[in-house]
Amino acid sequence: MPAGIARFFLFLLSLVYGLMVRVLIFLNRLFAGRLPCKVISAGNITLGGTGKTVLVEYIARYLKSQGKRVAILTRGYKRKVIRSARSEAKPPPGGPGHKVTSEEMGDEPYMLQQKLKDIPVIVDSDRSRAAKRALDDFTCDTVILDDGFQQWRIKKDLEIVIIDAANPFGNRHMLPRGILREPLSSLKRADIFVLTKVDLAPEGAEALKGFLRKLVPGAQIFESAHQPLGFYPLGDPGALQGPDSLRDKTVTLFSGIGDPCSFEELIKKAGVSAGLSFRFPDHHCYSQEDLKKVFEDSRKKNIKTVVTTEKDAARIADLKDAAKDMQILVLRIGLKLEEEEKFDERLLGVYSL
Repeated sequence: MPAGIARFFLFLLSLVYGLMVRVLIFLNRLFAGRLPCKVISAGNITLGGTGKTVLVEYIARYLKSQGKRVAILTRGYKRKVIRSARSEAKPPPGGPGHKVTSEEMGDEPYMLQQKLKDIPVIVDSDRSRAAKRALDDFTCDTVILDDGFQQWRIKKDLEIVIIDAANPFGNRHMLPRGILREPLSSLKRADIFVLTKVDLAPEGAEALKGFLRKLVPGAQIFESAHQPLGFYPLGDPGALQGPDSLRDKTVTLFSGIGDPCSFEELIKKAGVSAGLSFRFPDHHCYSQEDLKKVFEDSRKKNIKTVVTTEKDAARIADLKDAAKDMQILVLRIGLKLEEEEKFDERLLGVYSL
């Protein structure tokens, strides 16, 4: 009985939340403005890990290779906000040539900046202000809105929505009853759908594609899967070893991401056995005690190697001395995109508009 009452209460809250979101979408889109550059948005309609960051990296690298001056604009979820003497929130400097920490930028933007050293990653909750910095400081002709689907006040040249094929919409309820950030009807704004983790749910992906084709007949749909590219020691990304370097070995896994199952599946795909697996909350701020627990339990099982994600690596860089006799390796993943050439053509198509 109490569980039923709680579900009903959450359902009522989700109705209120849904009404508020619909009003905000209408008002913001009514007064939406266009930026003086090309705008490509990559976002999702749900909470949780959909594989968005890997796609943002792919888009940025490709456009850069085509001679475009690209910047990534992101809000830096759970970053440490620095305030001035007037108590105004100040965005971190960001971009190539500026030294910032993962606390200042947030773990995902910091990871992107470390990997895309010649592409500015600008962290600011105000995307219009961030875009001005991209134009003024880096003379960019293109901005990528990381997690941009809910940026309703900015007109976009390309709206890409990423959907986890293994768990597309949860229970199809909006927050807090479910994981939807907007009603499913909002998907009609999308130009492209990228289905991630299709290899984990091939049958579900077919049903999902059917649903999306009926809802948004004009949108393009692309399938993708994550693949392990290899492992490198924490703090030394240049020393990447192949994905087979840990084959048939037993390791400990730990992660604080939205979808730890996908990380564990990638490890399995690389032929690695997980003797232990520790799951922390998404964007978890690690402490010495957290790592001490991971290492001590690993030693009890005679495991000398622990593996984590690149996103987590950004949050434990200052704690690596706690490892002592343990080896900390970081999994690097890549995106395998079906019909890659067709997707690339669609990206370049925005420049002919």
